[in-house]
Amino acid sequence: MISEYRHFPEYKKIIGIDEAGRGPVAGPVVVAAVILPRECDIIGINDSKKLSAKKRDELFKQITSQALHYEYKVVEHTIIDEINILQATFMGMNKLLQPFFSSPYLALIDGPHLPRKEYDENCKLILKSVVSGDSTYQCIAAASIIAKVVRDSIMDNYHKKYPDYDFINNKGYLTRKHRIAIEKFGICSIHRRSFAPIRKLFK
Repeated sequence: MISEYRHFPEYKKIIGIDEAGRGPVAGPVVVAAVILPRECDIIGINDSKKLSAKKRDELFKQITSQALHYEYKVVEHTIIDEINILQATFMGMNKLLQPFFSSPYLALIDGPHLPRKEYDENCKLILKSVVSGDSTYQCIAAASIIAKVVRDSIMDNYHKKYPDYDFINNKGYLTRKHRIAIEKFGICSIHRRSFAPIRKLFK
């Protein structure tokens, strides 16, 4: 894992952006932004998918206590169904980035795509996409941890309301047990009706 300031030393502050929840068939997508100190001493930051839940929780506490800035946005399943998952993710990203449009910072965004910047001609913020960014730069990995921990907590709470779907374990992903539950009980209010597996099961 590389410090973003090592590759981009000319920037005073660098924002890492990542999301959790693009693939599930239920629940929201959560997008997070993190600005770490230039000399970050948090040990073990990595792509959230490569960490245990216990380790993510430990790092979440360290990141939120030491970050210069962190924030997240929850984009609900109804918005995902209305404008599609990519645009819903971009919506969350733009809300997080908008306060920095007038700052000469760099925003590193995980993945091959960049959100459309809703800015005027005086915007100073630079956006750069980074494929596998959550396995490359500390700030993106930190954002992935924030997004993952927040979304998992949301899905754990949904499990209490909809225990038949095992959200506490599958987090909305279409596991075999989740599919069987859908076939038996139908879909619940947080399922993404625009996603192909749900459309095919319930046309």
